[in-house]
Amino acid sequence: MAALHPFRAAVDKGDAAAFAALLADDAVFHSPVAHKPYRGRDTVAAVLRAAFTVFEDVKYTQEISDPATGSHALVFKARIGPTEVHGCDLLTTDADGVITDVTVMLRPMSAVHAMSEALRPQVETIAHAKAGC
Repeated sequence: MAALHPFRAAVDKGDAAAFAALLADDAVFHSPVAHKPYRGRDTVAAVLRAAFTVFEDVKYTQEISDPATGSHALVFKARIGPTEVHGCDLLTTDADGVITDVTVMLRPMSAVHAMSEALRPQVETIAHAKAGC
């Protein structure tokens, strides 16, 4: 069996500091519920920490990686309250294995709505802090 991607291992352990340490300084996060991407290690780490407080019973079911191109797809199942979630974390890494881009895809639509509602207060707090208000 191939080694787990370090991001997956960090999420499996619930280790927010470990997955934050994997992010590039200029990392970009593409959310399934936000039009504009989030930029910068601290902001991306904060959004990911918030997301992982919303998801319950996260279980990765498949990992597809092409280290030569730095492309990784981590397929998962989880819950947000009573709503079952199927998703995929799409990661891009640089030559050193540092994560430069994270895109999260979710289904079904009810899961996207549940995530949006559950994360709204936390993301607003992150945006407010980033603006220096």
